[in-house]
Amino acid sequence: MDKKAYLILENGKIFEGRSFGAEGAVTGEVVFTTAMTGYLETLTDPSYYGQIVVQTFPLIGNYGVIPEDFESEAPALKGYIVREVCENPSNFRCQGDLDAYLKKMGIIGLCGIDTRALTRIIREHGVMNGRIASNPSDADLEEIRSYLVKEAVESVTTGKAYTLNPETTRYHVVLWDFGAKMNIERELVKRGCEVTVVPAETSAEEILGMNPDGIMLSNGPGDPAENTGIIAELRKVSESGKPIFGICLGHQLLALARGGKTVKLKYGHRGANQPVKNLSSDRVFVSSQNHGYAVDTEHLPQGGEMSYLNANDGTCEGIRYTDIPAFTVQFHPEACGGPHDTNFLFDEFTALMDAHKA
Repeated sequence: MDKKAYLILENGKIFEGRSFGAEGAVTGEVVFTTAMTGYLETLTDPSYYGQIVVQTFPLIGNYGVIPEDFESEAPALKGYIVREVCENPSNFRCQGDLDAYLKKMGIIGLCGIDTRALTRIIREHGVMNGRIASNPSDADLEEIRSYLVKEAVESVTTGKAYTLNPETTRYHVVLWDFGAKMNIERELVKRGCEVTVVPAETSAEEILGMNPDGIMLSNGPGDPAENTGIIAELRKVSESGKPIFGICLGHQLLALARGGKTVKLKYGHRGANQPVKNLSSDRVFVSSQNHGYAVDTEHLPQGGEMSYLNANDGTCEGIRYTDIPAFTVQFHPEACGGPHDTNFLFDEFTALMDAHKA
């Protein structure tokens, strides 16, 4: 970790630090997460596809690498930036250090920079592109500025359908995988759901042909409006009468399928300390979030009523539908790592399936 490396932002600002993880150069969309723990879940969250992730908490890697905490088999992010990386982790579950893991997975890291100053820039000016490189003079600002996160969902969805079985089956749920975190599967199986995970390109006819009790729309990366094919198929599924529960990207896609609109946020919501307000009870929950887009509150979908809002900026955090058996949330009730305040939403999903069982 003694080799110099640099972050070059699209506005020309340069941060000097040290290289860790894999060596090389990479360009991506620079975003920050405010989570104080759960860096393994952050690294393996498919929703970070195409992005260079900055951890605002200063010390990262102190409990090492624990495969049981991964949210996918491999990281999808482009690069990883921390203030200080722990070289000697201590945890009874630890199976290695962060530097070695990033080397193994081919992820380029940068440490030793002022992440507080970098975060302030992103908060003030909004999300921007950047490049991690060993020589800042090699960076082409026009090339950096032109970078776009493309084909995100296609890049992280499962390659083929597979099924997970609980000890006792009460429901059959199709999990539509747009970049699903593994803990969504775990929470469903825990509640007696036989879970059939299907690729993003699966048609409405195929999904409905499985005759599920309910359909789970997963989280995932990228601009939701780009997924025109999925949106068209989801519109058909939403008209089937099957109970639907959507999380994060799934929340946005169902809104688009029902005529709503989405907008890109200035710097997104990423972290494990995001307050959301339940509009029916006025109760505030602390939630885990990772998204750069939101459903436009001025253009809600057909039959959709806002059920949760972000207590910080007033953006839409949930929708309950009055014309179809469906509800969605922008935050992560599966919450690994993060608070478990909203885990009860999985129970609301099973109750909805109970109410609509033939």
